Amino acid sequence: MAFLKNRISLLVISGLILLAVLGVSTSLIANPAGFLRRIAVILLVGAIVFYIFQRFYRASPKKQEQRAFIRAAKKSKRRFHQPDAGKGNSRKASSGSLTSIKRTRKKSSTHLTVIEGKKGKKKDRASL
Repeated sequence: MAFLKNRISLLVISGLILLAVLGVSTSLIANPAGFLRRIAVILLVGAIVFYIFQRFYRASPKKQEQRAFIRAAKKSKRRFHQPDAGKGNSRKASSGSLTSIKRTRKKSSTHLTVIEGKKGKKKDRASL
């Protein structure tokens, strides 16, 4: 059924494009000066509207800096904020399995250092 919907919409859009091309070509053949004038007016109005939107809705540098600051503050808050609801409660027995608990835990990054020692020397086990 989806194939039929796509085919119908394709036919409707193709028909609209065909009618538009037919109308533009008829207008160009019947009255070329009027057609060019109409196109010039459309382009002029479009340019004026574009200029107005660019002039009044352009983002100022202050707004961009403010947005960047707000974005950084949200990121920092998300990173360092700890939920308060879970602090007072003791651990509850969950109905989920052990693997689901392990998946929800966040892994902390481990910072391990290697301590060089005397690896060749064996301990005297008898002295224990």
